[in-house]
Amino acid sequence: MNLGLDGKVALVCGASRGLGRAIADELAAEGATLAVCSRDAELLEATAAELDALAVAADLSVPGEPTRVVEATLERFGRLDVLVTNTGGPPAGTHDTLTLEDWDRATALLLRSTVELTTAALPGMKERGWGRILAVTSVAVKQPVDNLILSNSLRAAVTGFAKTLAREVAPHGITVNTILPGYTATERVTELNRANAEREGVDPAEIQARLEASIPLGRLAEPPEFAALAAFLASERASYITGGAFAVDGGWVRGLL
Repeated sequence: MNLGLDGKVALVCGASRGLGRAIADELAAEGATLAVCSRDAELLEATAAELDALAVAADLSVPGEPTRVVEATLERFGRLDVLVTNTGGPPAGTHDTLTLEDWDRATALLLRSTVELTTAALPGMKERGWGRILAVTSVAVKQPVDNLILSNSLRAAVTGFAKTLAREVAPHGITVNTILPGYTATERVTELNRANAEREGVDPAEIQARLEASIPLGRLAEPPEFAALAAFLASERASYITGGAFAVDGGWVRGLL
């Protein structure tokens, strides 16, 4: 299937590892020109070298940094067609264990960064009458996960932003969708397994086994399986799909919608 991404310029955030790296790999394989962003400058440079991409190291939780990343992309390539918003997750915890400062940091990381990246990218997309905005969230927006109150709350806020924005920008030929990873073989899931194991006083292997048993397909996803959907939603072929929230979870979510 020709996805029509050859010659498109894509900015993938959180691209030095995990889901972001997998999305960057997939878009590059489809012929897109890439800018990649991450806080880990050294790892990002290695990623950019492998993908022949522009590397822009930044902490997207810092106000002004998301705008700088978009501007650097526009300065190098003259346009931005596909924006993939994606950051690392906030710390695990419950209402009783987290502070207001934790909420402020998580809000900046997950919600504000998405809004600022989008705000910087939209003018050029509107001018050209074409654009794709993809926000990586979590299946937690459909079925909250215990001990992840920050992620459950703020990724749901990103979903509300994306759904509303999709209606506002549709007349400009711009689609906005969210992609919801389930349990995937990434460093983030390994970290959460450790946190939950410590909280319960059990071995992380037990937490891992429980996760696998809760997934109808019986295993964690591999990042490329998630990235395949991202590439399709970024493509010409997905021109009539907007405002959606798409889970890649092996059947883990029990809800109908």
